[in-house]
Amino acid sequence: MLANTSPQLSGMALGVALLVYAGYALIAPALTVSPRFEPWLSPLIGLVTGVVTGIAGVFVMPAVPYLQALNLDKDELVQALGLSFTISTIALAGGLFMHGVFKLNQLGMSTLVIVPALLGMWLGQKIRVRISQRRFKQCLLLFLAVLGVQLIIRPFI
Repeated sequence: MLANTSPQLSGMALGVALLVYAGYALIAPALTVSPRFEPWLSPLIGLVTGVVTGIAGVFVMPAVPYLQALNLDKDELVQALGLSFTISTIALAGGLFMHGVFKLNQLGMSTLVIVPALLGMWLGQKIRVRISQRRFKQCLLLFLAVLGVQLIIRPFI
């Protein structure tokens, strides 16, 4: 879907969703998912996340709110997000390649951005062990809000 969808429109829609979710989650009580519902809800959330990723190319919604609702501690949450994002990235790259949108000659530049990503992960680990669970959640939600704003204004800059 990403190859055939307006990136500006899908990005803006996702940005609005991220901004609304982050704003809500910062002021409202935390949502929780009962372990009883997790076995059938997880595949459904995975499917919806796949569809959103296929449309917008970003795999945050609804995976991040769902994983937060599972009440994982901050280390478990980061591990679950990392696994989810890795699988989503591989699936997205495969889909883009199959539709002729992802070219192998772009692989070199994409590989170069792994270095700052790894540095960011290292720095994030150092910060994560020093902050509370509550502060970690606030930082994550603020990051999602900033990402949402960036997606909304991207077509205008």
